[in-house]
Amino acid sequence: MTPESESHATDRLDDDDYPAYTMGRAAEMIGATPGFLRAIGEARLITPLRSEGGHRRYSRYQLRIAARARELVDAGTPIEAACRIVILEDQLEEALRLNEELRRPAAGRTGGDS
Repeated sequence: MTPESESHATDRLDDDDYPAYTMGRAAEMIGATPGFLRAIGEARLITPLRSEGGHRRYSRYQLRIAARARELVDAGTPIEAACRIVILEDQLEEALRLNEELRRPAAGRTGGDS
């Protein structure tokens, strides 16, 4: 392995979107069944990538989303509603992040435009 390929492999370990986990390992990590992962996939909450052999592969980001859905389902929320809630929570988090990002330059401005 060359230093460049070692660096690239290490980068993937830090990448939240890298599909590193098989269905069995992903289910184990979030305390769910493979059937639960298939169900939230069918509900379009997450779309796992496929390996060359056609096996589902999940990223850390997808596992966080799946774990949140599992919490809601365990609390009695129907799976379709849990998926919708998680989607809305994720969209809100992204909107708040973008809003904060856009406000930062404005806070540094001085001026007579206001």
